Amino acid sequence: MGFFNNILAKLGIGADSAAPATDTTAAAPAAVPSAAPAQVVAAAQSVALVDVIAQLEQRAKANAQKLNWRTSIVDLLKLLDIDSSLAARKELAVELACPADLMSDSASMNVWLHKTVLARVAANGGNVPPELLD
Repeated sequence: MGFFNNILAKLGIGADSAAPATDTTAAAPAAVPSAAPAQVVAAAQSVALVDVIAQLEQRAKANAQKLNWRTSIVDLLKLLDIDSSLAARKELAVELACPADLMSDSASMNVWLHKTVLARVAANGGNVPPELLD
């Protein structure tokens, strides 16, 4: 996943940043076998939490353009200094397995891509508000 890994790297999320925290919390789910699945997921997601919100808000304030990363994949990519062209977004969509029926409509693809990127950032240790994951 080259393109998506670039997004994670720009946010400071990756194998190098997650390694220390993984070692200290890896036993948490196994230590509580009777824990509800949601609790196990929450424990796993607490590994190496990166303050994505603060990073993106700071970048948005410092940017001359008024970019809304909370609703736009194009603005999110621009804030991260990543190519936001249609071709680049299509490449990312293919990488993240966007449904074929959405690929022909750029607006639908963009909505799917925005939600998917934020969900995957959260799954990799970024703090993304629940309202952005719905």
